[in-house]
Amino acid sequence: MDIKQLRYFIALAEELQVTSAAHRLHMSQPPLSQQLKLMETELGVPLFYRNGRQLELTASGKTLYEHALTITRLMEEATAEVQESGLGVRGKLSIGINTLSDEKLPKVLSTFRTLYPKVTFKIQQNETNTLAKLIKERVLDLAIIRLPIALEDFDYEVLGTEPLYFVTGAHQANADPLNHESVVSIPYERVSQYPLILPSTEGLGLYHLILDQFHSRGLSPVIIGECSDIGMLVELVASGFGSSILPRSSLHRYKGEQILTYQIAGPQETSSSAVIWLKQHYLSKAAQKLIGLYKTL
Repeated sequence: MDIKQLRYFIALAEELQVTSAAHRLHMSQPPLSQQLKLMETELGVPLFYRNGRQLELTASGKTLYEHALTITRLMEEATAEVQESGLGVRGKLSIGINTLSDEKLPKVLSTFRTLYPKVTFKIQQNETNTLAKLIKERVLDLAIIRLPIALEDFDYEVLGTEPLYFVTGAHQANADPLNHESVVSIPYERVSQYPLILPSTEGLGLYHLILDQFHSRGLSPVIIGECSDIGMLVELVASGFGSSILPRSSLHRYKGEQILTYQIAGPQETSSSAVIWLKQHYLSKAAQKLIGLYKTL
């Protein structure tokens, strides 16, 4: 077997379907199936159980998968380290960000650019679960996401925490008694009386964290919708469509919008962001330097 076959096998082991693995590898299905047969013939053992279109790793397949990950990682590390030893910190960094990304990112990237001018960037915005998938597929080097998400496939650094704020439309001042009071903070008990549009996607990250705040207090919020595009969410709030709960950093971007913001009173969970990268996968010197810079700024 060669390194290319091992990469084919890794895709099959992770996708557990020939069609999906072929799509991930940007190749057609028949050649991939042929490569799998060649590997099984060479090793003399089946690597997968077949159940229609679905695959399941055999005990031999699980053993090969662990070795394949190690071998491909070592090959990538060796190639990258040889190149970087002669060229210094350079190349392209592919970074994923979600619509609630850490507020320090612009400053970090500006400082990094000054220190390492030969590094270029590709920055892609998407939802947290999509960013995690793109890292697994090695499309992205790093991603800055909102916690909580499942992290067993990733190494990560928590970038910090920040409080959540209740956000409502400023144009409702005549209709909403809240806007006639000298209010600095508002409890969840009162927030639960407002129709809410929640950020993120149901069951993931910030959405789940916000719902937990209500449920832990025995409250049932009025959820009228969800929106993963924070710019659109703020516009909906400003239009009077509903209210929302957002981390502090996301509000800094929309100071000109017709919204009012209030701290949420009482003990509560804070929203955390983290930078994640693929576990057991070589991280370039540029990516390592960027993570290190995040820790110092």
